[in-house]
Amino acid sequence: MTLAIVNTRAGVGLDAPAVQVEVHLANGLPGLTLVGLPEAAVKESRERVRSALVNAGFDFPNTRRITLNLAPADLPKEGGRFDLPIALGILAASGQLPVEALEGIECAGELALDGKLRPVPGMLPFALATKSAGRRLMVPRACADEAALAGNGLEVLPAESLWDVVAHLLDQTRIAPHVLPAPPKAQTPAPDLADVRGQHQARRALEVAAAGGHNLLLAGPPGTGKTMLASRLPGILPPLNEDDALQVAAVRSVCGLALEADWGQRPFRQPHHSASAAALVGGGSKPKPGEISLAHMGVLFLDELPEFSRSVLEVLRQPLETGEIHLSRASHERRYPARFQLVAAMNPCPCGHLGDPRSRCQCTASQIQRYQARLSGPLLDRIDLQVEVPALPPEQLTAQTQGESSDAVRERVMAARARQMERGALNSQLSGKALEAACDLNDEERTWLAEVLEKLKLSARAYHRVLRVALTLSDLQGEPKPGQPHLIEAIGYRQLDRLLGKG
Repeated sequence: MTLAIVNTRAGVGLDAPAVQVEVHLANGLPGLTLVGLPEAAVKESRERVRSALVNAGFDFPNTRRITLNLAPADLPKEGGRFDLPIALGILAASGQLPVEALEGIECAGELALDGKLRPVPGMLPFALATKSAGRRLMVPRACADEAALAGNGLEVLPAESLWDVVAHLLDQTRIAPHVLPAPPKAQTPAPDLADVRGQHQARRALEVAAAGGHNLLLAGPPGTGKTMLASRLPGILPPLNEDDALQVAAVRSVCGLALEADWGQRPFRQPHHSASAAALVGGGSKPKPGEISLAHMGVLFLDELPEFSRSVLEVLRQPLETGEIHLSRASHERRYPARFQLVAAMNPCPCGHLGDPRSRCQCTASQIQRYQARLSGPLLDRIDLQVEVPALPPEQLTAQTQGESSDAVRERVMAARARQMERGALNSQLSGKALEAACDLNDEERTWLAEVLEKLKLSARAYHRVLRVALTLSDLQGEPKPGQPHLIEAIGYRQLDRLLGKG
């Protein structure tokens, strides 16, 4: 047989489109031609495969003309994942391996020169696609745990080397299907909200943010616990279900990050304020996920918010609304999920001590204005909860009493979210029409709210944010719809609109 076909997959964002490695041996001028839009790493596979076959004890058909086609031809191929299928295709086309042995199998893996198999990134999306296709999956042993996360219905065959793969296909040595010894479990517990002293309004805002999926901005002098509060948000969010955990893991897999240690945990990403727009939303000539996608189903924490470049912050506006990021380049287009909760922290002025009773502010009025102007009104409009975090008096800092634990708060959050899911979505994601219907304000409440909004100079988007927060407050109390007390509290969470003059 001089023609062999091996099934594998490419990596295109979070997708793994099917690829067939077609190998044809013919008489003629000896050589190896690789076609099918291979990028540099794929072209170099010719030398890796040649050395791996020879060092593993197989014959490389040096006297034949070898044509390798990676189909479909218009799909760009990248990375070292095609080494193993190319090697198997050459063995089958040269008669060293029965072509029938490759049926029902997909494979991927980079080959070392001695024939050992090395891991490749993006194995979880690959495994999920193979499971949907109803085939078995042959992978390097280092990728076996990640591939097995795809769950029941996928037979994962881990191998150490090319020789192990061939021996299995020839029925000389059978490879046992890989099964995870136990379901993955997060190794590091989330920080507990009980560690936070005082800051009752900020704790309340954190609970409301968790219950309704709202974005949150904490403003206050240095050392008041803003970062500590933000890091406690994942611990009061409901646990991820299996589908959501797989989505989170798939993004990490594409980025080449470990999956087992953080399996099932809500992500908490904290990029430095020197991060570029591409680092935040994703990008590159071959677009990769950014911080907002790595924070999918979790929390993106931006500390020292005004220190971020304004152009960088503005790229967050669309993902905050749509829950995804669409990256377009000249020859590549990717969509990545980005349904995250934004938690930001900022000082009130460059020195940080504006309004701080412990220290006097040294900033001029123009410096404060320029500092606060780095945050645009449209960005603040998309942050539902804006809370001041004041400096605590010494007696609260030294008190031995602990606040409510994350477990207790999480119970209320889950109950509130259950009420929201009966309406079809979290309050932060409700459409305008559904939001108005859920709030069902009477004429008196509408008149009063209109007067307050006019007095505070709040935008139309801020009006809907107030309604969303008020609805979440009523859900936390188990009431069917918000009343005036909920609206008053929700308006109180727009306090930085007035403080920063961004109405």
